Amino acid sequence: MPTVSSEELAAAAGVNSAKLRKDFSYLGSYGTRGVGYDVEYLVYQISRELGLTQDWPVVIVGIGNLGAALAGYGGFASRGFRVAGLIDADRAMTGKQVAGLTVRHTDELEPLIKESGVSIGVIATPAGAAQAVCNRLVEAGVTSILNFAPTVLNVPEGVDVRKVDLSIELQILAFHEQRKAGEEAELREAEAADAVQGGKPAADAAARPTAAKKRTGQGPDGDVPAVMPA
Repeated sequence: MPTVSSEELAAAAGVNSAKLRKDFSYLGSYGTRGVGYDVEYLVYQISRELGLTQDWPVVIVGIGNLGAALAGYGGFASRGFRVAGLIDADRAMTGKQVAGLTVRHTDELEPLIKESGVSIGVIATPAGAAQAVCNRLVEAGVTSILNFAPTVLNVPEGVDVRKVDLSIELQILAFHEQRKAGEEAELREAEAADAVQGGKPAADAAARPTAAKKRTGQGPDGDVPAVMPA
């Protein structure tokens, strides 16, 4: 039976092993001294606390390119999220098969939510339609919404909304790239300054003998008489 130690988990997570053991104790998982944690049981405990040990029916509204991609994403099922239905306002989409599911018209949104017990809705519509879709989801009993539309949704108290804005994620990456470029430029400037400073003593040392020769009247063959013979 595979096991893992708290030290291994702490190193992978970048945290203190004592703190990790304390956090796991709240899950009811104490592990075994000298052996560690049963990996399979630990995964179950964490999944249970995250609500991933039960089936969560999800409805996706807006089956354009993004909505279709979400419908076909295999990671949902492995984490307990089952796509119960696909909804789109375009009647040309009604009846089409996407990721093994039949697309239904928005007229069927409320019946779908009721018959499937949906509590989580995904909005992948254009911004202009998102709020109206949100209102219908909430009125039908949906209490959690994942919003991919580029707009802010207004919801009543008790409804949770998570906004996924890909442009913001790209802006964050651009910020880090800009910061790294600035740091690299500063490093190059510092290295150039060090090189200049490092070269000065040698240049000064080379210049000093010449200056001394001029002051003492010395030439390359030795002392030069103060008065040249006529």
